[in-house]
Amino acid sequence: MFEQAIDFIRSRFDSAESIYLHEPCFFGREKEYLNDCIDSTFVSSVGKYVDRFEQDLAAYTGAKYAIATVNGTAALHAALVLAGVTAGDEVITQPLTFIATVNAIKYCGADPCFVDVDRDTMGLSPDALRSFLEESAVLEDGLCKNRATGRVIRAVVAMHTFGHPARMDEIVAICEEYQLVVVEDAAESLGSRYQGQHTGTFGQMGVFSFNGNKTITCGGGGAIVTDDEVLARRAKHITTTAKVPHQWEYAHDCVGFNYRMPNLNAALACAQLEQIEVVLESKRALAKEYAAFFESIGVSFVQEPTQAHSNYWLNALVFEDREQRDQFLQETNSQGVMTRPVWKLMHHLDLYANAQRGDLSVAEWLESRLVNIPSSVRIDG
Repeated sequence: MFEQAIDFIRSRFDSAESIYLHEPCFFGREKEYLNDCIDSTFVSSVGKYVDRFEQDLAAYTGAKYAIATVNGTAALHAALVLAGVTAGDEVITQPLTFIATVNAIKYCGADPCFVDVDRDTMGLSPDALRSFLEESAVLEDGLCKNRATGRVIRAVVAMHTFGHPARMDEIVAICEEYQLVVVEDAAESLGSRYQGQHTGTFGQMGVFSFNGNKTITCGGGGAIVTDDEVLARRAKHITTTAKVPHQWEYAHDCVGFNYRMPNLNAALACAQLEQIEVVLESKRALAKEYAAFFESIGVSFVQEPTQAHSNYWLNALVFEDREQRDQFLQETNSQGVMTRPVWKLMHHLDLYANAQRGDLSVAEWLESRLVNIPSSVRIDG
């Protein structure tokens, strides 16, 4: 069975060499825009491509505002600061995520509380969220407080795992009830929609990543999107070292961050975003081929959830148990086909082992069975 799978994956990428998990693909006007950026001499955090990318990204996602940052982690950190997360607060998130999601919470001096994910979306479960809040939280003077610790639970970060949208309508409704700010970690989900609405635009803020392995890339890069003009202005201010605009003076009115996306990266990002529909078409075609093949050999392929239109950033398989998962990982990687297990759950890491958490049985089940398989964009010619 595993040999069949390896042969099929190789046939999709027409390669006898190593096949990587997700390679960047440059087939548009990247070199033209980069050369133009270099010729302009504006290669740092100010320039026409930064402005253009923010406008283009806002238009594409349907958000009113986009603020480009140096990477997705910086975007998430800044969004949490804008959400009012401060030292001593708590933030609810999921344990099945990349570590940047949780590290950004710690950057604020806050602590994570982990709630379970749904099996179909692999993202934050609204049912688990409600259960945790009903058991552990109480509203006092407009603040959501943790009964066990007495600390303020300030926000909820829901992550769209491998580009598959979480049930954001339900999550937002619960958070409104408990006076919690919703920040969407949409780092992996550019091009994904839930109920016809782009991910990242359900909460007060959403963040994206344009790292080298993402659906589109500019090497590094991230962004915050929001419909709130005040938040957008504040986001741009604090990610630009909180410098007060002036023709020559250096005045800063709060602790800010040097988090703005360089114009050089934005030039790449603009060219990549121009090709997003071609990229998504390629990725969905690959997912369809994978789904049919793996069904034929009795392996479960992760498909988009109900009411969702996924970008299929990283395709995923679910094996019967950890032993079968590990056999597949061994066979594929030993033959030059890169596959990876899902991230180690956050509460299994020593630095987050003591975090408060609810029942995480679904996340535990997924961790022992999930594998990502090669998902690069395929462009003919």
